[in-house]
Amino acid sequence: MAIAEVLGTEEPTDPQPEHRTKGGMPPLLRYLIVRVALVIPMIWILVTLVFLLMRVIGDPITAALGGRLSPDQIEARKTAAGLNGPILGQYWDYLSGILRFDFGHTLTDNRSITDIFVVNGAATLELAFWSLLVAFLIGIPLGRLAARYRDRAPDVVLRLFSIVVYAAPVFFLGLLFKLAFSPFGWPVAGRSSIATELGLANVQPKTNIMILDAILWGDQSYIWDVLQHAVLPALTLGLLTGGVFLRLVRINLIGTLNSDYVTAARARGVPERRVVGKHAFRNALVPVVTVMGMQIAMLLGGAVLTETTFEWQGLGYTLAQYLIKRDFVAVQGIVTLFALVVSIASLLIDVIVAFVDPRVRF
Repeated sequence: MAIAEVLGTEEPTDPQPEHRTKGGMPPLLRYLIVRVALVIPMIWILVTLVFLLMRVIGDPITAALGGRLSPDQIEARKTAAGLNGPILGQYWDYLSGILRFDFGHTLTDNRSITDIFVVNGAATLELAFWSLLVAFLIGIPLGRLAARYRDRAPDVVLRLFSIVVYAAPVFFLGLLFKLAFSPFGWPVAGRSSIATELGLANVQPKTNIMILDAILWGDQSYIWDVLQHAVLPALTLGLLTGGVFLRLVRINLIGTLNSDYVTAARARGVPERRVVGKHAFRNALVPVVTVMGMQIAMLLGGAVLTETTFEWQGLGYTLAQYLIKRDFVAVQGIVTLFALVVSIASLLIDVIVAFVDPRVRF
């Protein structure tokens, strides 16, 4: 006799698999479609705000070249750039250029914004990689340590440390590192000081990521020099994000350690080290992956000050230089690129989280 007949109940007749929604679409696919559909208007709003803010500032050609060109020459430049046309026409040219990945040319040196993104963007990407590496090496182990010694001396010290490194201005922290390390001969500016000695000043870089170019070049002294130059900028920017990771790992690990399945593991006699490392720590890392998308925006914002402080010639340093020159066309292009990178990175992080944590899909 069937169990359902004994209990007086009927077995469910819904043939719909549990992993599918009512419309027959898997939750993961539905989540990805919705997330991609949402990122398109977000990017449109961001680039529109950038366009409007640049137009509120005023005429970019007069601001950048006023005093160096005659009024007739400035008017000719404005006509050639389409700045004398209607605002809707300028907006359409701006959007169509973005769709073609054509962000225009700078006013002061006629450099392609796309070329700036390729060359200087590689430097920012390299700095972001080193900074995230520092943030993970500092934030995750220390967050785990703070959770294990909750409300005891190590936890209190680590919480104070995370607050200080997060609240300290990036440029101030960078200046402190420069003052502390420069007396010992540690490099505190630029990305490499040995490239000229090796005759690399006139060599076309292969990747524009200096550590990769140094490895491809094959000179150990060059590799060591590049790594030395990266230490202080990466430490400055990485501590900011590391403070966030520390507190995030601590909070989530404490919550996970108080969950039922962890209590059951302890009741079975599982050693505490294994309880923390195998059962609780992995689940506590899921929110860290989620927050990484927001930290990318923070890294790019901090890169402007960090690169300027250490003369690291990435997008942040280049943006600061064009701001000084009042080249608002260059500023508009670089800020737009920043907005696009943050939006796409946020989308990728959401996709990764959806694969890691099935609860996000529903």
